Formats: sequence, C-alpha cells, structure tokens
Amino acid sequence: MNMIYMLIGFSILLALLFLLAFFWANKSGQHDDLFTPGVRVLFEEEEPQETGNEEKSDEDHSTR
Repeated sequence: MNMIYMLIGFSILLALLFLLAFFWANKSGQHDDLFTPGVRVLFEEEEPQETGNEEKSDEDHSTR
C-alpha cells in the first residue's frame, strides 16, 4: 500500500512538471505562430543563384 502512495505522489509531481513546462513554453512564445510551420513544408527552398561570370571548364562535364 505504501508503494501506491509513493507512485501517486510521483505521478502528481510529474504532472506538475509537465504543466510548468507547458506554461513556460507558452510564456516564451513557443505557440504564437500556428500557421507558418504547416505551410512552410509546402514551399521549396530557394537554391543559390549562380552568377554568369563563372566559366565552366571541361572538367565540370564528364563524358562517357
């Protein structure tokens, strides 16, 4: 019976820790923007633009 009391105490302590972590995340702005992360997946990342000044050598093109 003593073990049950100890486990109930640990579970309440763990629940309070999770509740505090949730309030801390809310206060620090973790849940401010709910729309952007879901839409960000749909857009492709921009590839770096190549400048036209670079000349390609024959070593860049492999022939078989």
